[in-house]
Amino acid sequence: MQFTTDNTVFLFSILLILGVLTTKFSSRLGLPSLVFYIGVGMVLSRFIYYDNAALTQLFGIFALIVILFEGGMQTKWSRVKRVIAPSVSLATLGVLLTTAVVGAAATFILQVTWLEGMLFGAIVGSTDAAAVFAVLGSKNIKQRLSSTLEAESGTNDPMAVFLTVALIELLQNPEAKYGILLLQFILQMGLGLTAGLIMGRLAVKSVNRINLDSSGLYPVFAIAFAIFTYSATAMIGGSGLLAVYIMALIVGNSDLTYKHSIIRFHEGFAWMMQILMFILLGLLVFPENLLQVIWQGILLSLILMFAARPIGVFLSTMGMGFSTREKVVISWAGLRGAVPIVLATYPLLAGLDIGQMFFDAVFFVVLTSALIQGATISPLAEKLGLAGGSKPVVPHSLELVSIGKTSSEILETYVEEHSPAAGKSVKSIPFPNECLVTAVIRGDRVVTPNGNTRLKQGDTVYLMINKREREHVKRLFAGIDAEGDES
Repeated sequence: MQFTTDNTVFLFSILLILGVLTTKFSSRLGLPSLVFYIGVGMVLSRFIYYDNAALTQLFGIFALIVILFEGGMQTKWSRVKRVIAPSVSLATLGVLLTTAVVGAAATFILQVTWLEGMLFGAIVGSTDAAAVFAVLGSKNIKQRLSSTLEAESGTNDPMAVFLTVALIELLQNPEAKYGILLLQFILQMGLGLTAGLIMGRLAVKSVNRINLDSSGLYPVFAIAFAIFTYSATAMIGGSGLLAVYIMALIVGNSDLTYKHSIIRFHEGFAWMMQILMFILLGLLVFPENLLQVIWQGILLSLILMFAARPIGVFLSTMGMGFSTREKVVISWAGLRGAVPIVLATYPLLAGLDIGQMFFDAVFFVVLTSALIQGATISPLAEKLGLAGGSKPVVPHSLELVSIGKTSSEILETYVEEHSPAAGKSVKSIPFPNECLVTAVIRGDRVVTPNGNTRLKQGDTVYLMINKREREHVKRLFAGIDAEGDES
């Protein structure tokens, strides 16, 4: 196919339409949508020749920034802080143990050197944020387990990236010092954490203080901070992906102007990036090459799922209060996705002889992980008695589309069980003068409020307020946590 401007735009639109439609099929069949996106890419590869690993890596990193930012924005710190110890242990020690086990197996199965085997282990060593966020978003796994998995997937990419880059450096330069590499890792993590904290607070202050002409500019402003956080941190030698996730955690758990609009925008943006990223990765795969490593890839995938990941989970979470059943679910929910495939482009671009073979084998690992694990996480959790109740969904939402430079905003609050507002009429609550209760969502219906309307536990309340009165109004409901969650 000869690419012109018009047919390139046409192809782009077709990819998005197919991506959205396959999401519908994936939800009905209970399979992760990434399986269908990759499948679309592989089908298109029969008609479009594409082998640009550098472009794929660039787009993949950009997509991961967007996905990590959206995932971090929607992660509640009040839940994550309770599982910070096991999450960090899984993201570091767990990745190391998984890398070692898979690497040892790859050495013999792929008939490569020990260092090359460990490189393969590092590439598939981390769980994937895009896959985990997408799959867990529709599952009813108990909160402690889902929070642990989300925090782990958001923070274990830096370890996998570091191990991959370090092992490639050792393969190209055997004289490299292990001690220096360890210091580099510590520096990367420290700079990533520090930069994420600083940029998160700076982003919150900037978004809240600036008055933009259109509310649609606030989500753009937010993602610009995420991209800047990654690039600036990477340029000074830190872990950009870790910085983005930490920054997003702070932004998502702070009082933020147009927070609802920002989250909704990035939810759609992350889906679009995920669709295009996996289709692009599918395009990079040549089916005839896959046949050459089919049994090696499947065998390594089974070792990863049934040996390496469980060993990493069980050892790295010892003494942290998880039962055997919970560790089984955590082990099984270690989905592989875009990160391993993006990392598999590193050996290709480094010109290593094993680059293409590794990419094809990694593709098998990702595909089988998504097909087998992604489709069975929820049934396994239910069978082991670890499935929670259905996730609460707000059936309606209201937002102020554009208020220009005015100081007004829509605040969404939730009437908790012990909220002072529960059982009170609207007129009896001492709202500030510049405050209007615009709607009350009760169950599956919208209640048009008046002064005599009594608020009940479980109500979602929308108020138009002056930005200056935000804290005052939140204190009247008192069910909102200190981190600033609005729902």
